Amino acid sequence: MAQVLAGVRVVEHGTFITGPAAAMLLADLGADVVKVEQPAGDPFRAFRGGLYSPHYQTYNRNKKSVTLDTRQADDLARFDRLIAEADVYIQNFRPGVADKLGAGEARLRALNPRLIYCAISGFGPDGPAAGRPSYDTVAQAASGFLKLLVNPANPRVVGPALADAITGFYAAYGILGALYERERREGGRGRKVEVSMLEAMTHFNLDAFTHLFSEGEVMGPYSRPSVSQSYVLPCADGKWIALHMSSPPKFWEGLAQAIDKPDLFDDPRFATREARIANQEAIIELLTAIFRTRERAEWCRRLEALDVPHAPMYDTDEVPEDPQAKHLQLFVDAPHPQGGRWRTVRSPVSYDGERSLAVTAPPLLGDHNDALRAGSPWASAPAR
Repeated sequence: MAQVLAGVRVVEHGTFITGPAAAMLLADLGADVVKVEQPAGDPFRAFRGGLYSPHYQTYNRNKKSVTLDTRQADDLARFDRLIAEADVYIQNFRPGVADKLGAGEARLRALNPRLIYCAISGFGPDGPAAGRPSYDTVAQAASGFLKLLVNPANPRVVGPALADAITGFYAAYGILGALYERERREGGRGRKVEVSMLEAMTHFNLDAFTHLFSEGEVMGPYSRPSVSQSYVLPCADGKWIALHMSSPPKFWEGLAQAIDKPDLFDDPRFATREARIANQEAIIELLTAIFRTRERAEWCRRLEALDVPHAPMYDTDEVPEDPQAKHLQLFVDAPHPQGGRWRTVRSPVSYDGERSLAVTAPPLLGDHNDALRAGSPWASAPAR
């Protein structure tokens, strides 16, 4: 794939997810990312006595790793050399921590006026909650998003770390805007980019707030699935299928044929879109009984033939075997730093029809220390 950010140098001073995710997104587009870690490493590395956890691997491909304790003079000098050559610096410390590490904006800006300085926080740089610790569930809850995911009948946190990853996306989005402006701006001075998990998740939850402000409606976990007429249904083989019927009548007409109920709309509860929204529980009961009568593959065949929006509700291990996923070459691999092959999901972005199939595995801790001590790690890779 075209390396649209080739030549852009990024110093990532991040831990866990938000900062590393932002840097990884830039790396996927061709930026040269050096991950600066404490000598003990990003805490996300720790796993079963080693330093290469699946969590760490998820957000740290296409990077280089150096270990620096910037509270030590020699390491701070090496860090400063990196900053002097960088286009972007990313940190996701609590407000005030970067200054203690010699990585505050004013100090780095003096070293490199062109630097794009990105600061990611939990609750913002100031205000009554600025100093509070924030993790994924905290940000989801504070933004109102978590209330839309939790099943009231079985209230527990579900799903992946959405707030962390989404904040990383917003940070990368802000950085790209600042890079574009810098190249067009006379003097080329960099900007400070700030984003918090609270701001990112509240913006991501925009639909709920639009309903609140325009209609006075407080959305719940079933509000959108009811309006969009979305369903998950068990099949005869114990596998599940998902439907998203939306509003076009043709989809419901196709579904009625697929389930051998052409008289479905004779029932006034199902005759109109408004009726179906009001009676979704009855539809769930009806469809659940019907879909239990055939295996998932047969339902997929029937629904596809009638152009009904659906998909098998895969377990993770089924996705790599999906014919469309294979056709799109969604899963790619690279040499593992400790031998063998390392596998991941490629970047979803293509340029001019060229997919992003080249990837490098996440680095081992301090993989590029020698290159840094020798001068610069930017163009260096460790011997394998």
